[in-house]
Amino acid sequence: MNVTEFEIAGLRLIEPRVFGDTRGFFLESWNERRYRDAGIPGPFVQDNLSFSRRGTLRGLHFQNPSAQAKLVSVLQGEVFDVAVDMRRSSPTFGQWQGATLSAENKQQFFIPPGFAHGFAVLSETALFFYKCTAFYAPKHEVTLAWNDPDIGIQWPLADPVLSEKDQRGWRLQDIPAEKLFP
Repeated sequence: MNVTEFEIAGLRLIEPRVFGDTRGFFLESWNERRYRDAGIPGPFVQDNLSFSRRGTLRGLHFQNPSAQAKLVSVLQGEVFDVAVDMRRSSPTFGQWQGATLSAENKQQFFIPPGFAHGFAVLSETALFFYKCTAFYAPKHEVTLAWNDPDIGIQWPLADPVLSEKDQRGWRLQDIPAEKLFP
């Protein structure tokens, strides 16, 4: 497995080792010992699967308290995945990192606690899989505006399909300090 660290501390792109032949392929999508050695701790307590159509943008979400680390991958299709640093004391607070994940490249993106997360579907449809280190806590969830000009995410689509919740996301400058991470 190959692990790439980004300039924003904690974010990692994982390229699992893929064993393929004429029958198809095999890969190890999670191995606690191997991933822990790569700086990706567990335990993971919840797995989620999302199906979306082209042009859908989900996010940017985080929850505090009950912050979640996420290990995300795409089982079918392709997405542009984004993490935004929400840690006030971080030198990269408010900065973002994106990665294109697909069933073809089989890469995983690790997002530690303290980040907002979202993705945009680039293919006709996408099956998006993620492991979480904390249970979903809707009363603690915050939605960051996907198009906050102060963050400046360069999404690869202009007019995304959004949920009502995602249409009402907060700009970073308007999120109460107690909702952010120290």
